[in-house]
Amino acid sequence: MPDSRSATGGTDGSTGNPYRVMVVDDSAVIRGLLTRSLEQDSSIKVVASVGNGEVALKALDRHDIEVVILDIEMPVMDGLTALPKLLEKKPGLQVIMASTLTRKNAEVSLRALQAGAADYLPKPSSTSELTSTDSFQRELTEKVKGLAAATRPSGRPAVAAARPAASRAPVAARSGGLYGSRRVELRKASSTLPRAIAIGSSTGGPQALLEVLKDMAPSIKLPILITQHMPATFTTLLAEHIGRVSGVPCAEAQDGEVVNAGQIYLAPGNYHMVVERDGTDTIIRLNQNPPENFCRPAVDPMLRSLAKIYGPSLLTIILTGMGSDGQKGATEVVAAGGTVMAQDEATSVVWGMPGAVATSGLCSAVLPIKEIGPSVRKLVMRSAA
Repeated sequence: MPDSRSATGGTDGSTGNPYRVMVVDDSAVIRGLLTRSLEQDSSIKVVASVGNGEVALKALDRHDIEVVILDIEMPVMDGLTALPKLLEKKPGLQVIMASTLTRKNAEVSLRALQAGAADYLPKPSSTSELTSTDSFQRELTEKVKGLAAATRPSGRPAVAAARPAASRAPVAARSGGLYGSRRVELRKASSTLPRAIAIGSSTGGPQALLEVLKDMAPSIKLPILITQHMPATFTTLLAEHIGRVSGVPCAEAQDGEVVNAGQIYLAPGNYHMVVERDGTDTIIRLNQNPPENFCRPAVDPMLRSLAKIYGPSLLTIILTGMGSDGQKGATEVVAAGGTVMAQDEATSVVWGMPGAVATSGLCSAVLPIKEIGPSVRKLVMRSAA
């Protein structure tokens, strides 16, 4: 699902150098189409185009590459085999897995994300679709630019901010004050006992979700509603992964089902997930209203609806992701008295979504990913006491 983010309109602000990309696909036709699509943006330069993982590894010796578009199924060395070797050879390299959208390829892509890939991109099933689908070209270009910017601390986009240098520790954000070059003002968490948890995420989200939920979900008997920017098939598999890792029942949400404690609900690909009241029950509704922030599912509609139902008893967590989806919804959560937390910059793949809520003064805490689960547990226990 495409991510929303501000266009930078150019290249690294400090050097003027274009973002350097390698395309790895066994089809010369696909490589050519991807290269032409990317280089329509003057801030991107495809510096290498190769047919398998083995050649890609050699190309790292000859080119300074920031982002790799990596196909899954290739001869000699496939994408999943090449991925850890590429990351070992160049730490910090941003890798986007690209494949046609089948269950098998979605499973491999999720494994790749757990192995260190930064993002994924479903390719259209034919070359004609590849050239005619504007949404694919926009998503491809924006993912590359957003992730490449994450390797350049001085060349940050306006919203999709880069991960910081090691000297930019996230300590300031825990108590408010300057965070990198931006100011973060923290607000007091709601004193009302949380009755529901909402989580929004995008780029880097699957890994972050698993990290948070395995530590948090088993001990917190609340309904957890998640919107992760992902296409259909991917969300089906992600729900299965979350259920296995967290030990808590997790499934794609279904229209009309009642929200129950101790259950994780994941917005299915291509559907917004919202809630409404039906007597004493809270009911999930799925819709295909227009995308928001170029996304469906989007975080904002979920948060707007939850804020109306749960008010001060809603706890919202915004994890890593490009763009600013979740900022408007989080504004309504805070207006209703709810609490918002965000992942910090240092542990985010891209500090776009969490950065947008943090720098808007909406958060009660901005934390490293490993501290979010324990912090939520303490908040629930402190509120209950």
